[in-house]
Amino acid sequence: MNSRLMMMALFVVTGSLVTPVLVFAQGSSGGLRTAWGDPDLQSTWDYRTVTPLERPSDQPDKAFLTEEEAASIEQANLNRNADLLTRAPERTAASNQVDRREDGSPGFYNNFWLDRGTTAVGTRRTSLIVDPPNGRLPDLTPEARRRADSEEAARIADVRRGDRPAQSYTDLDAGDRCIQHAKAGPPISVGGYNNNVQIFQIPGYVALLNEQNHDVRIIPLDGRPHVDARIAQWMGDSRGRWDGDTLVVETQHFNGKHDQIARPLLSSGEGLTLVERFTRADVETLVYEFTVTDPTIWVTPWSVEHPMKQNPDLIYEFACHEGNYGMYNIMAGSRQEERDAR
Repeated sequence: MNSRLMMMALFVVTGSLVTPVLVFAQGSSGGLRTAWGDPDLQSTWDYRTVTPLERPSDQPDKAFLTEEEAASIEQANLNRNADLLTRAPERTAASNQVDRREDGSPGFYNNFWLDRGTTAVGTRRTSLIVDPPNGRLPDLTPEARRRADSEEAARIADVRRGDRPAQSYTDLDAGDRCIQHAKAGPPISVGGYNNNVQIFQIPGYVALLNEQNHDVRIIPLDGRPHVDARIAQWMGDSRGRWDGDTLVVETQHFNGKHDQIARPLLSSGEGLTLVERFTRADVETLVYEFTVTDPTIWVTPWSVEHPMKQNPDLIYEFACHEGNYGMYNIMAGSRQEERDAR
């Protein structure tokens, strides 16, 4: 193994025990530099937020919330969490949604397990999407829309809601199969829990350790070309460079296996080119931006701006039903449902 890559791997494995060497300098990267002079992005970054990906459809021209509106939304989320925490326990059947019923009774998880955040982003935008200007996702291409509206997509959606048995493990998404979670990125997006990413740096490399599924991306910064397009990967092939104090990461060669039929909004198609930008605005804020360009799914590119806040806590390993017992039990349950229906 390349000695620098070995050093990066050791750094990621033991990162919670390592105190990075920081040098304070003037600049827009929060005044921080690594010992070798690069902007220092190293920390654990919390990207929980109640700000939605898309702007509410009934507010097409409202790009920002007032302070009062943001405070009201945040208080409503705090109140909801408090209500769910203090409600009386009850036995319920599994369902396709978390806390889906009006009385707050849980689905497959109850609110105890969730950590979606309670605050809006500091900019008070009404959506994380900043382009298109309406804050909404662009239209799907005709072919992507055909797949999304197909009978097969409806069947898979029913399976994932628990409304019909799974025919095969391939009916379940990569997250259920503990391969790779789409929301862990790239691109990084808010999920129900584990909304943290830890950044490590050594000369020539940056590593991103996601709490969700403990996936790691090691990104070279030395200008090497992308791997051959025939080598397609779940998280694609990332290459980075510095643009002033901003880390720019371009990722290509995704394998296109992320929910192409059932959930195209979380998909990474084989035609995807993803450009991410990481800028340390101040010591406690990392501005994360990305642009999705995938002409096989979207009619136009779209972009997100998502400020992250520094998290002083440690990231612990996320174990996704170790030994894949969950997958065995899901399939066994599906076969039992079929027997019961005869």
